[in-house]
Amino acid sequence: MTDNKHLTYKDAGVDIDAGNALVERIKPLVNTTLRQGVLGGIGGFGGLFELDLEKYRRPVLVSGTDGVGTKLKLAIELNRYDTIGIDLVAMCVNDIIVLGAEPLFFLDYYATGELDVDIGTAIVAGIADGCRQSGAALLGGETAELPGLYATDDFDLAGFCVGVVDREQIIDCSQLRAGDTLLGLASSGPHSNGYSLIRRILELHPDGVTYVCDGMPVGQLLLEPTRIYVKAVLALMKACPISAIAHITGGGLLENVARILPENLDARIDSGNWARPTIFSWLQEQGQIEEAELLRTFNCGVGMVIAVRPDDLATACKALEASGETVLQIGSIKAGSGQVQID
Repeated sequence: MTDNKHLTYKDAGVDIDAGNALVERIKPLVNTTLRQGVLGGIGGFGGLFELDLEKYRRPVLVSGTDGVGTKLKLAIELNRYDTIGIDLVAMCVNDIIVLGAEPLFFLDYYATGELDVDIGTAIVAGIADGCRQSGAALLGGETAELPGLYATDDFDLAGFCVGVVDREQIIDCSQLRAGDTLLGLASSGPHSNGYSLIRRILELHPDGVTYVCDGMPVGQLLLEPTRIYVKAVLALMKACPISAIAHITGGGLLENVARILPENLDARIDSGNWARPTIFSWLQEQGQIEEAELLRTFNCGVGMVIAVRPDDLATACKALEASGETVLQIGSIKAGSGQVQID
């Protein structure tokens, strides 16, 4: 070295004091997610959760992990960080609820080039909101300041959740039968999938995020957070049997519904049974996206597909609507070869 300066971690781009300040700012947010089973608070080397073994005959733990993808880039562009945390929680808890698992706790990983305490607090506020919506405790997390790996304003998020279900109540698709009715739960938009394609379309459009679609700027529509279906599905489980559930994420209706089908059954979906939200039609038009590509990229207005027996249809619809969901009767299960057919 050519001088006598004593280097610090902050000189290298990592501000420990900012990290400590963030922890203090988010403690009240974390406390709003507390539920029975949480032991202690954040700040330790690990989070503690006591499982109520008297509540379950044969408890099975179910875990899930996911991120938000390049929807983060849109949040950065629009300088809006208060909802992206909801997306993070939703992508994880919606995955485990398809197995019938009640979310117990959630952990987050937030990595950035330079820690901004205000932005970090807004992100965690969204995560806490998502946890409250799903009934999960925000048990802990990690904030990493990684200069050189991320640009100053860039960040990434990852989430991890653990839930529990009685072994006898696992929804594993083994009960799926020909004749079952397929119900769709309306999405709140593209959720957190297909945003690399969306951002490419926005780059090519002369007005980009400011273009007004359906009465509001496209950017605002596209940042609408992923809908969390946990409480609706838990209520449905109490109301009637469920044959199978598919969370419509990356791969769209075509690939995600196929994941619940055995080799001897097909899913037949009538796309005329619901009105596709305008944002999807706009994306298709602007990107000149072929229909098959659209259906394997986006949820097209259906965030979750649930199969129930025809005799339970009225009961299922009533329970889901009572939980605040918009329920769409989108198709049925037929004998076949494990294919999804969308008419």
